[in-house]
Amino acid sequence: MLHDEGIVKVSGEVGSGKTMLCRMLMERLPAEVATIYLATPSFAREEILQAIADDLELKLSERRTVALRELQEHLITLYGAGRRVVILIDEAHVMPEDTLEQVRLLSNLESSRHKLLQIVLFGQPELDATLAKPSLRQLRDRITHSFRMRPLPTAEVVKYLDFRMRAAGYRGPQVFAPRAGRMLANASGGLTRRINILADKALLAAYSETSHAVTNRHVKAAIADSEFAASSRPRTLRPALLIALAAALGLAAGAGIQWLLNEPQAPVVPVQAAAPKPMPPMLRPAANSEELETELDLQEEADAITAADAESQPPQPLMTPNQRRRLQAYATGGQKLLSERIAATRNLLDRAPDESYAIELFITENPEPARMERFLIRARDMVPLSDVYLIPMGAGSQRMRVIYGSFESAKDAQEAERRLPPKYQQAFRTAPRSFAELRKQM
Repeated sequence: MLHDEGIVKVSGEVGSGKTMLCRMLMERLPAEVATIYLATPSFAREEILQAIADDLELKLSERRTVALRELQEHLITLYGAGRRVVILIDEAHVMPEDTLEQVRLLSNLESSRHKLLQIVLFGQPELDATLAKPSLRQLRDRITHSFRMRPLPTAEVVKYLDFRMRAAGYRGPQVFAPRAGRMLANASGGLTRRINILADKALLAAYSETSHAVTNRHVKAAIADSEFAASSRPRTLRPALLIALAAALGLAAGAGIQWLLNEPQAPVVPVQAAAPKPMPPMLRPAANSEELETELDLQEEADAITAADAESQPPQPLMTPNQRRRLQAYATGGQKLLSERIAATRNLLDRAPDESYAIELFITENPEPARMERFLIRARDMVPLSDVYLIPMGAGSQRMRVIYGSFESAKDAQEAERRLPPKYQQAFRTAPRSFAELRKQM
C-alpha cells in the first residue's frame, strides 16, 4: 500500500465486506499516512479535486490545470516531511467516466522518483465492466493490483460466526450448532452482511427460548424473517420431478428398513461435524424444494478479519503432557460420536481457563465405548451434543466424567444447571466444577 503501487482495485458483490475492509485499512495504516475517504464518489470531474483538497485543508485555484499543479506541490511538501497520502474511494462503480479519467490524472502526480498518491478503488462487479471499456484503457493499464472479494465457503462461515462471538467477549462452547451454521451459510450465500443479519436474528430467536445453542430451528426462523433470504428461496419442483423424488426416497427407505432388520445390533449414527474445529462440507447447491431443505439439515475476518489479527499468537495449551496422554489413551473403539466428543474435550481442556466452569452430569465406572456411544445417541435428543464432553479419569481410564458446557463463572454454570432438562436434573447429581479441578482430577 505504501510502495508506489499505483492504483489498486478491490471488487465484490453487495455485502461481501468491501466497506468493512476499507475502514479496517484506514485504522491499520500508520500515523504518518493521511487517508482520504470518499464515500460518495459520484462527483463531477472538478468536484473530486475539491473533495481531496478539503480533506488536505488546501485551497485550490478554480482553474483545473492550475489546481493540479497546486495539489502536486502540496503533495511534494508532504512527502518531504515524511507524510504519504492514500485515497480510498468506496462505491467506485458509480463514478462517471469523466471522474474516473480525473482519477487517472491524479495517479500521474509524482516526484522525480516516487508517486505522491496511492489510490484504492472499492466497487461492485460493475466497476470491472466499466473499466473494460476501450475509452478507459489508459486507467485500466495503471491498475497494478486487482482483488476480488468472493463469498465465504461454508467452512469459513462457521469459523466466522465463532470468531465474531469470541470478538464480542463470549468464552463458552460454540453457540451455533454445526448444522445450523451450514444452513445459515446456505441462506446467506456466504456474504458477510447477510451472515451478520441472519446470525443476529437467530441469536434473538434462541434467546427468546432461553436456549444456549442456536439450532437449525432458530436459523429457519431468521431466514423466514429476512426478505433477501426469502426472495432467494428456490421454486418448488415440478410435479413429475416430485413424483420421481418420492419414488427414489421410497426405495431408499425400503432398503434402509431391510438393512435394519438384518443388522439389529448396529445403531444408526448420523454424521456429526468433527470437533474441536468443525469443518462442515463445502457448500452444496441450494435445495429445490422444502423436502430437500429438510434433507439438507432441517438444520463463525473471515479472511479479511482473521488476516488483520494474524500477528496474534495462538493460546498455549493448558493441559499437561501427562493429562493429554491420558486423554489420548482412551480407546474409543471406532465409535463415531464418542471419537468426536473426545476430540472436542481435548480442545476444550486445552483452552478453557482454570477459573471457568462446566456442569458435571455424572461419573461412570463403566466407560465402555459402545455404552458411551449409546448415551451420546440418547443425549443429542435432550441437549446440544456440541456441549457434551467426556473426560477419562485415572490410569487406564477406568472411570469417565461427563460434563456439560463451558461457563465464565460458577454463577453462570448454576444458572445453566437450572435450565437442564428435568430428566437430567432428576437422574444426575449435577454440580458446577472448575476447569482447574477437572484437569487436576484427570
